[in-house]
This record gives sequence, C-alpha cells and structure tokens, in this order.
Amino acid sequence: MENIVYKYFDVSSSKKSKIDLMLNVYSFWNDKINLISRKDFSYFYERHVLHSLSIAKVFDFVDDTKIMDLGTGGGFPGVPLAIMCPNVDFLLVDSINKKTKALKEIVKELNLNNVSVVNQRAEQVDGSFDFVVCRAVAKINQLKSFTKGKFSNKHNHSFKNGLICLKGGDLGVEINQNESDVKIYSISDFFEEDFFATKKIVYSEL
Repeated sequence: MENIVYKYFDVSSSKKSKIDLMLNVYSFWNDKINLISRKDFSYFYERHVLHSLSIAKVFDFVDDTKIMDLGTGGGFPGVPLAIMCPNVDFLLVDSINKKTKALKEIVKELNLNNVSVVNQRAEQVDGSFDFVVCRAVAKINQLKSFTKGKFSNKHNHSFKNGLICLKGGDLGVEINQNESDVKIYSISDFFEEDFFATKKIVYSEL
C-alpha cells in the first residue's frame, strides 16, 4: 500500500527516503519513550506526518526562513516540515528532557541538517524567528504570550511573520479572545480522510 503522503505530495527521491525511514525510526524510539500514543501509531503517516504537512499546502517558505516548533513533543509538525523544506531552518523546542533527548537521536538518524533541538521553554529561547509552528499546545492568546519578542520584524514572504497552529474542534471562543488578524484554513480542503474533517490551520499574523 502506498504511503498516504504521496497521495498528496510529489517528492524527490531524497525526501522520499527520509519520509519512508521515519516509520522505523519512530517505531524504535516510541517503544522506549511514549512520543506518540500507542493506539495512534498505526496511523503514523496520516495523523502525524500528513497532518504536519498540511501547513505546506498553505504556506510556501522561502530559503533560510527560521521556524520554531514550540512544544514539539515527538517532533510534529517540525520534523515532517523539515524534510519537505530542506533549505528552511527549524528549531524544535520542548520542556520535557526525555523527549528532546530522543528527538535529537531521531533528527540524527534522519540526517536532518536543517534541524536543531533544545530542551527549554519557549520564553527562554534566544534568537528571532519568521514563524512559530505548533500542534495543539495551548490557546492562541497563550501562545502569543509565550512567543512575545521572538519574531523577526523583517518579513520575507507575501504573508506576514506569525504563528501557525494545527488545531481541532470549535475555535470560536478562542479566536474571539485573540485581537490580531487571524485566518483559519480547513485541512479537509486539502485531504479527504475523515480524520481531517474537523482539523484546522490557524494563522495569526505578527
């Protein structure tokens, strides 16, 4: 059975080899540390890799873009995006030490030269970024607080620097609390699987 990622993305052989390798690498580390729910692991490519890559259906990042993956956990959405965007720099940030230790090994085994991993809270991270991506970490207004002062003031894209979050369910109350310009994209517009029916990309401009 063909990997579901290739149903929606045409990839080079070098990217394909890394995407294909992900299953074995993550299976090994998931047995040691619960990076992904055990019951969810059989849907690894659909619910983790493809879900992460939905961001690439909306946002086309230019070379040398700097992206922080906040609360990266098992490396989502950062690792799949780093494979798909080899000329973009990713910093994967998580406060749980055992996760970042495993993630450093995963990044090494996948030979991702455009990825760094740090065991810190977002507030402690040095540097500035064009975008912060995350998956189901916190509400938008909390994320804005965590990342205050972390964004570059230089905008290199047709869209402004900002937060790009993968979320699900009813976002009405959360978005109403947020004052800045917010755009919501339905992932079901790109992927037909039932899992994506209620999944959204929430983009909050800087």
